[in-house]
Amino acid sequence: MTPALARARDLLDRARASYGGNPAVADRLDHCAARLDQPLRVALAGSLKAGKSTLLNALVGQDIAPTDATECTRVVTWYRNGPVPSVNAWYDGDRRMPVPVQRPDGRLTFDLGELTADHVDFIDVEWPASALAQTTIIDTPGTSSLSQDVSARTLALLTPEESASGADAVVYLMRSLGAADVEFLERIGRHVGGGSGPLGIVGVVSRADEVGAGRADAMMSAKQVAARFTDELERTGLCQAVVPVAGLLALAARTLRQNEFAAFEALAQVPAEKLQVAMLSADRFARPDVDLPVDPGMRARLVDRFGLFGIRTAVLLVQLGARDSPSLAAELVARSGLDELRQVIDVQFGQRADQLKTHSALLALERVLHACGDHELLGAVRRELADDHGFAELRLLGRLRSSSVSLPDEEVQVLHRVIGGSGIGATRRLGLADDASPAEIRAAAVDAVRHWRSRAEHPLLDPFTAKAAVVAARSAEGLVAANDARSA
Repeated sequence: MTPALARARDLLDRARASYGGNPAVADRLDHCAARLDQPLRVALAGSLKAGKSTLLNALVGQDIAPTDATECTRVVTWYRNGPVPSVNAWYDGDRRMPVPVQRPDGRLTFDLGELTADHVDFIDVEWPASALAQTTIIDTPGTSSLSQDVSARTLALLTPEESASGADAVVYLMRSLGAADVEFLERIGRHVGGGSGPLGIVGVVSRADEVGAGRADAMMSAKQVAARFTDELERTGLCQAVVPVAGLLALAARTLRQNEFAAFEALAQVPAEKLQVAMLSADRFARPDVDLPVDPGMRARLVDRFGLFGIRTAVLLVQLGARDSPSLAAELVARSGLDELRQVIDVQFGQRADQLKTHSALLALERVLHACGDHELLGAVRRELADDHGFAELRLLGRLRSSSVSLPDEEVQVLHRVIGGSGIGATRRLGLADDASPAEIRAAAVDAVRHWRSRAEHPLLDPFTAKAAVVAARSAEGLVAANDARSA
């Protein structure tokens, strides 16, 4: 248990001792405490048809979220780890109805029966998946839906009026970056991060293969778009990163079948000019009168699962030496951008799960105590929210994108690393080999403390850069203390 987590539990215990006799308040306190024990909650948000459900399936590595525009995609859906697949719809506050899982035409969907999305509060999915063991993923309806009620469900989860956000962190999908996206990101930031700014928001350029119209260089175009979005978002500092991801390709790669690999092998033998003409469009590629060594039915399934960009990429990789389906799948996942996104999520969310959960629980507790008028305990909670160094690191990571730091680029990179931007382990923060000895770690950490303390005290440094240097120095001091404690 981290020190911040222990302090949060102590504050909750004090609140329970004071208000345990009030059933309504006690229930809210129980919910605060439960967030500390549950897996990290990561919400997928974004505009309509941004590809949230497809990305969820790709992250989990299984087809467990409906992707067609049906009633169930208009409802907030929670995906949790469970021993057996189970889907339930909650409606009218406390009523639950088991929901059958169907696969018409091979596509997964949830059959709500006579229930409509307007009457369902949320859908709760339990599924045996390793990706859900430490992280609960929340799939939200599109924020730009033509139905205001549908968009309101996402806002009610992420930015409720009278309570803390239902998510600890957010992955925000966008195909463009308009004023509505920036406004929504700011609104999320105020709730997920509280009054002091956002803690956990990562941006995704979704359906990235479509940016380049499915061409072989589509991901290069998407990376340029992501860089532009990053530059534009630097003015707000709302995202720790913006990553391009071809969600359709990522999902298909993680569920690649042997007969699909065989089809790619056959297509790899087709002369380049002939294949290029056949792939001028998805319809043409699947036409029965197009002469290719793969039957039209399989070609249509390849288009449906991989898209033209995925097919072109798979064929190229086979030609370059991918000799079996596992190696091809790994290469396709890497080229889809999913590996990079998973790494960002791990660094920003997974490795800081306790910090993010603690922050969410404290924000919820703050609202309870404010309603109770308990100024003494409320002050203690607010001091904890303001003082915890892990929160300061996360906020600085976000602000490094939006604020000018008067340091050389190389030193900014070191600052980013020391405060945990590349991972929170000591060797990662200090730029050492993974097998560095305790003595090497201590020496590097002490040097980092001296360097950043010296930087912070420089009389010509601007206030923001000086504060950033103080945060880095405290991070390095924490590494020294942790290393000494382990060595004692």
